[in-house]
Amino acid sequence: MAHTQTLGKTISEEQRLKLENFASKREQQAQRAQQQQPSSVPGKKPKKQRAPAVEPNDWVEGTAVEAKKSVEETPAGQKTNLKPLDNGLHKTYLPKVVESAWYSFWETQGLFQPRTEGDGSLRPKGKYVIAMPPPNVTGRLHIGQALALSLEDTLVRWYRMRQFSTLYIPGCDHAGIATQAVVEKQLAKHPKGGKSKRQDFSRAEFVRLCQDWKGIYHQAINETIRRLGVSVDWSREVFTMGPQFSTAVTEAFVQLHSEGLIYRANRLVHWSCRLSTALSATEVDYKELEGPTKLNVPGYDKKIEFGTLAYFKYPIEGSDQTIEVATTRPETMLGDTAIAVHPQDDRYKDFVGKTVRHPIVPHRKLMIVADECVDSEFGTGAVKVTPAHEHDDFKRGKKHDLPFINILNEDGTLNHNAGPFAGEKRFNARYGVIEELKKLGLYTREEPNKMVIPICSRSGDIIEPLLKPQWWMKMEPLLKPAIAVVESGELVIRPEVQKKVYLQWMRDTQDWCLSRQLWWGHQIPAYHISIEGEDCGNDADSDRWVCERTDREAQEKAERRFPGKKVTIKRDEDVLDTWFSSGLWPFSVLGWPDKTLDLENYFPNTTLETGWDILPFWVSRMVIFSLKLTGKVPFTEVFCHAMVRDRDGRKMSKSHGNVIDPIDIVDGVSLGDLHQKLVNGNLAKSEVEKAEKYQKKFFPQGIPEIGADALRFSLLNTQASNSYITIDIETMSRFKRFCNKIYQATKYVLGKLGDDFVPRDSRALTGKEGLAERWILTKMNMAARQMNQALEERDFPRSARIIYRYLYDELFDIYIENSKSIISNGMPEEARSARDTLYTAMESGLRLLSPFMPFLTEELWQRLPRRPGNDTSSITIAEYPEYESSFYDPRSEVAYELIQGCSKGIRSLVEKYAFHDIEVVYIAALNQPSYDTVSAQISAIESLTRYSRYKSLRISILKPGEVNPPGCAVFPVSADANIYIEIKGRIQDVAEELRKVTLKVDQTRRELFATDALISELSKVQDKDVTEAIQAEKSRRRNRETGLQALETFIKELKNTII
Repeated sequence: MAHTQTLGKTISEEQRLKLENFASKREQQAQRAQQQQPSSVPGKKPKKQRAPAVEPNDWVEGTAVEAKKSVEETPAGQKTNLKPLDNGLHKTYLPKVVESAWYSFWETQGLFQPRTEGDGSLRPKGKYVIAMPPPNVTGRLHIGQALALSLEDTLVRWYRMRQFSTLYIPGCDHAGIATQAVVEKQLAKHPKGGKSKRQDFSRAEFVRLCQDWKGIYHQAINETIRRLGVSVDWSREVFTMGPQFSTAVTEAFVQLHSEGLIYRANRLVHWSCRLSTALSATEVDYKELEGPTKLNVPGYDKKIEFGTLAYFKYPIEGSDQTIEVATTRPETMLGDTAIAVHPQDDRYKDFVGKTVRHPIVPHRKLMIVADECVDSEFGTGAVKVTPAHEHDDFKRGKKHDLPFINILNEDGTLNHNAGPFAGEKRFNARYGVIEELKKLGLYTREEPNKMVIPICSRSGDIIEPLLKPQWWMKMEPLLKPAIAVVESGELVIRPEVQKKVYLQWMRDTQDWCLSRQLWWGHQIPAYHISIEGEDCGNDADSDRWVCERTDREAQEKAERRFPGKKVTIKRDEDVLDTWFSSGLWPFSVLGWPDKTLDLENYFPNTTLETGWDILPFWVSRMVIFSLKLTGKVPFTEVFCHAMVRDRDGRKMSKSHGNVIDPIDIVDGVSLGDLHQKLVNGNLAKSEVEKAEKYQKKFFPQGIPEIGADALRFSLLNTQASNSYITIDIETMSRFKRFCNKIYQATKYVLGKLGDDFVPRDSRALTGKEGLAERWILTKMNMAARQMNQALEERDFPRSARIIYRYLYDELFDIYIENSKSIISNGMPEEARSARDTLYTAMESGLRLLSPFMPFLTEELWQRLPRRPGNDTSSITIAEYPEYESSFYDPRSEVAYELIQGCSKGIRSLVEKYAFHDIEVVYIAALNQPSYDTVSAQISAIESLTRYSRYKSLRISILKPGEVNPPGCAVFPVSADANIYIEIKGRIQDVAEELRKVTLKVDQTRRELFATDALISELSKVQDKDVTEAIQAEKSRRRNRETGLQALETFIKELKNTII
């Protein structure tokens, strides 16, 4: 990785990215120059080369130079040059090599675009559409987004291979407040031309800075998407501030305003003084305090105390009486306009209707009002009322027609309404107010108080309720249809618990504040009207505002509203909440408001895959907008994935140091480079130090190279319907080894097939398949059925386990081992059949795995020969395996599993006792079918046993009813067979052997008890799947009962015969 510091000075993230690109090009030039130089100079001793610096672990298999050469040998967009698998870099699985060139081939060949019929209509199976939840252009993608992309792409690839017309639309979100915040932080850390604040630039200049930032990270995001193998249709890429999308945003706002659903009002908003903007509820974090707590607040040198309830008195006008109130925000008393008491509170019944003098702001009088909402038990039972700065007080102010006095400037200083404290910072004024009240003898006491502090998630500032004219959207008339489509099942939300979250939020939703005081975003298409010679009027007065698509239309509308008067218009400088534009995503990406062919063919979308945390804030709004503006649901399914957490169970956060760039997992990264990324970011020095400690703890030697396929498979394997999952690099390393196993197994298959192998025209059974072949084809067939069912149910971990079991446990470990002897020593017809089955099982396995591991499966599938007449260019568009009844052979399945059980039993006993003079092992068949099977498959048992160490070992088969040889240890296989090996006179510690067997008997009895309990519970449920499960458990019970009998007999022999 390129160095990111020069002359000891930290560089900006933007500079770092450019420097990386430059360093990469320079490295390529240096390599080319080195290749052109002669290897040595005659007569001159070669200069000793200094070894390159290596981190504590060199994670990359093979050198980067060799891998890069392999990449460069394939021209962009062309099919990878398929080198022999015994050639250099191809001898073992190297993600860098395997994943180097396939994506450009897929993209150039247009394989990610929807495939339709000749006339352009959808395929018979229909459509499958996902509009990618657009990542924010605030920075690089993180591991949580890699999870989402892996889930989405697996579904898209699965449907594409099942021959649906499949569309996966990419895009990025401008992320108004988030992007503006990171750009402002970057400016503060790395000023441009001496300018370190947004206000130092014009709006147009600052927007250009944001566009530059967007350009860098938009490119970085798209590169990561490609590196992960995500099969999006790049020809339809959308940016939420692109021209077409901006048209959709304007159209939606104007339409909704014309129907009275968007209105102007002066109401309380969540205000961030640090960012000088209103915030949505999603951008506010809440910190619970148990009592007095000092917190860091941006813009203050000292920590500010919260969690204290301060008591003070107001003098009652015309008397020497006072009324005591309590508050956690003493500075807000400068905006008080009333005191409220409960009408039934006898302590204050004589005070209602009187007025009090404000002790600090001259000439202000406050009315004492009765309000049944007052909690008489809290504080003194008398409540100060600040309608312009507290949400409950806002309602009281409206109810009692109180004055609304705003004391706060947008930057967090107090305005002229704060009297002597005008110009003070709000929390400095807090302490000043307390001191002034003490001087006046009105401050009485303070006490600890549990409370919740609202904090800006972007800046860490304390949120202030602020009265401000804004644009609002009426939610109540839009909620009922959005609730109805979920309750009716027209829109399915998975898992079920998230459906309840959605419905609960929709029923509690209030009107939505749309305005944001930002420069980066969609400027609101609303225009304020000024009339020559008249006062500008109230900014919240709807009559003085028009909303139109263009300046010209707005001017014409204003003139029609005020005929005969000279009017001018000025566009609202505020921008829309990002959720407004994001809410239009599912249909705007298809061309709405225009009636495009894409909108006609691919809307509604099929699936929205997203995190459950934004279900209320984003998903609900997409449903609302879509139903209102298109009359259709935006999608028919919402699948909520779990949130990613670190191994300590903590939420991913840059300040924790646990945010992982997926490319760092794909390529590997040193600990030093992980640290450097923290330094280059926007974290404070203290946060960098804390984050470095985490990285040292969990990544002491950096992160090893995992590769995109293993990363994807790991994420899918851990994804579940619960709320959180943890990321474990060790698990990912295990699945990288699985990738290598697949690679090596395919390499073996290709070797056994031979260069001249041509598959049969069809994979249909010939009737000449041996037992092992019929077994693996049955397993392949069952894997196809189970995989399709699991993916249909969105059970990704189960689907991952199914394909892992089929490939690793059944195909690689069992069938391939069994086929070796048949291919090498069998009759020509048998060997050909075994090769045909090997091809079918391997090729189908790669297609089953392809949606999970697109790079590896393409690399290997391309090396396999095609069946005659099959000219499919890529596994990406090959047909996904489906269940075929002709392959289902339960008898062969049972028979071959008996063979496996026998071979396992033989290995277990021989390994356990390890007697070098063992000459014979016995297979006791417990019924005639098992005897016939074992007798016919004795060569298969010998092949699977693979116990070459004991070449003289002979297998003897006992007929049903034949007396078992005395003095033998037993391995119960099933209800069909037992394995025996003679141990009489060979065991030194019989008592210890007796103890071990007794423990096994006890364990078997417990298992029988658990099986009976499970069968009893399952019997209470009426379901086809449950019926199959009951039959499986009953079969296990028979096996355990038979095994228990054999073990008990062995115990008797240990006690009576051997001793």
